[in-house]
Amino acid sequence: MKNKVFIVDDHYMVIEGIRSLLQDEKEIEWMGHAMNAASCLAFLQGQQPDVILMDISIPDMSGIDLCKQVREKYPGVFIIGLSTFNQQSFIQKMMDNGASGYVLKNATRNELLEAINVVGKGKVYMSFEVAETMKNKPLSDIILTRREKEVLKLIADGMTNNEIAQNLFISTTTIDTHRKNLLEKFHAKNTAVLIKMATQMQII
Repeated sequence: MKNKVFIVDDHYMVIEGIRSLLQDEKEIEWMGHAMNAASCLAFLQGQQPDVILMDISIPDMSGIDLCKQVREKYPGVFIIGLSTFNQQSFIQKMMDNGASGYVLKNATRNELLEAINVVGKGKVYMSFEVAETMKNKPLSDIILTRREKEVLKLIADGMTNNEIAQNLFISTTTIDTHRKNLLEKFHAKNTAVLIKMATQMQII
């Protein structure tokens, strides 16, 4: 029996790459793609696939939130999180919101096929790298202090260190320390990545 597969990803090259990997497989029926959450939800009103490969980073809504919505509305549709993020917190949130699997974008064709087949049977699948991450990292992957959460929110609001310091009545040196700690905790290379990750993880 064929698994009807749909993909949600905002990168056309990723969509085409996966489609070309799967199109000749006898057990896969390709149903198409959506490049944002709105298109995905509109598609599902008319027909439902068996398995959705869902990117975590999509433009109009995080894949984590979309996963929850789809699972609530269409419990018969199974979802595999598809991401470049091999971080425990992302994987955990995706699984908590109803995903049945999680695969990295560097997955091989065989890995992808196995994931679709396993999830299509109502079971849970994690790629080897993802399973290792879940095994090795504690669930409380990122723990923020109350002050760090305050600073993070103000950074997300676009405030400078000076403005945050005035707002919280503490020194700019302290703010600078908090900012460095936040970047380190999230393994983010800059503030833009920090805000994006915190938003996707629903911390802010």
